[in-house]
Amino acid sequence: MQSNPPDSVILCENGKIYSKSTAALRIARYLKWPWRWLVIFYWVPAFIRDVFYNIIAKNRYKWFGKKDSCMLPSAELRSRFLD
Repeated sequence: MQSNPPDSVILCENGKIYSKSTAALRIARYLKWPWRWLVIFYWVPAFIRDVFYNIIAKNRYKWFGKKDSCMLPSAELRSRFLD
């Protein structure tokens, strides 16, 4: 039986699983400014945030484009990733 991958960002943090807008906002806490300011939307109820998350997810390729291949990170950028 083939399982389909999740259609949302998933975050596992401290043994808890977060998805959609909640996962995105929890990830934003670790980003630099100006992205970190997005955490102010955490006070909006998840069912409302997820409506906007779904709209962005549905239109992201139309708005931001889609690449034919993934970027290969430089040695400097690769050093920022965990092994």
